[in-house]
Amino acid sequence: MILTDREIQLAISKRQIEIRPEPALECYSSTSIDLRLGDRLNIFKTFSSEDPLETTIDPTKKYNAEREIKRLSDEITIQDDGYILQPHKFILGWTLENVNLPMSARIAARVEGKSSLARLGLLIHFTAPTIHSGFDNLIRLEIMNLGAIPIRLRKGMRVCQLVFELTFGTPAKGFEAVQTS
Repeated sequence: MILTDREIQLAISKRQIEIRPEPALECYSSTSIDLRLGDRLNIFKTFSSEDPLETTIDPTKKYNAEREIKRLSDEITIQDDGYILQPHKFILGWTLENVNLPMSARIAARVEGKSSLARLGLLIHFTAPTIHSGFDNLIRLEIMNLGAIPIRLRKGMRVCQLVFELTFGTPAKGFEAVQTS
């Protein structure tokens, strides 16, 4: 069952959903709440086909995603003039808001892009949308510009939305968060 704006606000007031900083009223739609882009991005390095060292990740082998992201990207801070995402480029970002979904609340969420940005070719969190019950962290966003023109990303822009769902029962296993610092 998907929560409506009223149910989301009620769950926040009961601390069944915690979002810090708390979203403004204009961030609510009928069945979701908008989240904003934080100030940190991971920009993946460009590797030349003429580079004598092959860079390949084999996810079927034991690997550590966080270590590989640090090795293959540079973390930057979005400046006041924003970050220009070029066409066909992929980066990672974080939400400005920290989201906490206590396991006892029986609520999970899905992070989705915003249609107004998707029409420009901007994909936000296009795989692995589940925010598990027990999650308590910033949300890492997969961001890609599939459009034909560059898109300026700014800290604080409404970039994605959360759709909340009731779970059937309380999970036995908690969520293990990725470190954000």
